Amino acid sequence: MRVLGVDPGLTRCGIGAVEGRPGAPLKLVAVGVVRTSADDELGARLVGIERGIEQWLDEVRPDAVAVERVFAQHNVRTVMGTAQAAGIALLCASRRGLPVALHTPSEVKAAITGSGTADKKQIGTMVTRLLRLAEMPKPADAADALALAICHVWRGGSQNRLAEALAKASRGRAS
Repeated sequence: MRVLGVDPGLTRCGIGAVEGRPGAPLKLVAVGVVRTSADDELGARLVGIERGIEQWLDEVRPDAVAVERVFAQHNVRTVMGTAQAAGIALLCASRRGLPVALHTPSEVKAAITGSGTADKKQIGTMVTRLLRLAEMPKPADAADALALAICHVWRGGSQNRLAEALAKASRGRAS
């Protein structure tokens, strides 16, 4: 199963893809960020995020997409921007008929580190180990996107099997 993880944000939207299945070693497919300028107007930034995610979907061709579930923070402006970027990721994946899962930050932290309160450095360290990378993915948004993808591979259960079957069927029709 190939999963694209999206750590939504207006300035830096982390994107990372892994391939694997529960109980087997994971493989890094790609990792990076979609960036927009804080100086641009909101509409232009959302279009930039959409273009970036669409390009990643074209290149990575995931079987499923995992997006961080937006949670209430103290800064309403930050929450709104994060929610808008998450909505773009959901739209792009859904437009292609890809299964989309939302995972909370604490769920991802617990899956990756064993602790739902792990900090960014702990997540980055475990992502580096799990994917057998020479160095930690940077920025942290990219490592968080990989953590989302890993969490989904491990915890997707029946959703993973269904997504795999659908992806194989659609690839068969495209040939």
